[in-house]
Amino acid sequence: MKISELLDGYEHSPINEKIYNILDGFDIWTTNEEAKLLARLKEPVKLSQLSEQDQFKVQVMIRKSLITKIGMNDPSVVANEKIK
Repeated sequence: MKISELLDGYEHSPINEKIYNILDGFDIWTTNEEAKLLARLKEPVKLSQLSEQDQFKVQVMIRKSLITKIGMNDPSVVANEKIK
């Protein structure tokens, strides 16, 4: 989802238009390892099935809002839809 979609519904003014233009190209930086992990997580995967190293990467990516954690006990993780 683009930032402009999040801000849709707010009054359009020259100042807001500048904000839209600045934030429209905003991307979240990922490492090559994170990109490979995202590709593997197109479908939900149990967090416990991942290696300890991958679990650490997943926790970082959850903070970046690249991955969604589903459930409390034995949670699953899946890549967010907006990921390229």
